[in-house]
Amino acid sequence: MPANTPPSVDLPPSAGTPPVELFRRGLRLLLEQDVPGWVALWAEDGVMEFPFAPPGWPRRLTGRAEIAAYMRDYPEHIELHDFPDLEIHRTADAETIVVEMRGVGRLVRTGGPFDMTYVAVVTARDGRFTSYRDYWNPLAVQQPGLGFAGGAAR
Repeated sequence: MPANTPPSVDLPPSAGTPPVELFRRGLRLLLEQDVPGWVALWAEDGVMEFPFAPPGWPRRLTGRAEIAAYMRDYPEHIELHDFPDLEIHRTADAETIVVEMRGVGRLVRTGGPFDMTYVAVVTARDGRFTSYRDYWNPLAVQQPGLGFAGGAAR
């Protein structure tokens, strides 16, 4: 969506929102470039981890405020268009899902294509994300124009 599109007016999730529904809502908010709406889906003490983060990129964000700061400028760097190939797997733990997906769009600075494959282990409790381990491809940060969220532009 264009940068001047107003943020989503979705109501916050309810305590009974299942992780699959919460995750799908989060993807929709990212497509709408509604970062504040996406951050609002997080528990106050939620933890986001990037086990494969390269040097200079954060490996762990603790708390909604840190996650918000990390994501604040995301729409200035990546304009997402779609999440094709989305597969959400339920686990034996009703609060945890494993997600395989691809995010496609464009790099705002260069206009070049953005195409990233992700695997994420996501836990939600009381209708909020509490843990999100994002196993993204660190080689992708070598794309020109992808300098955001603590990483250096290359």
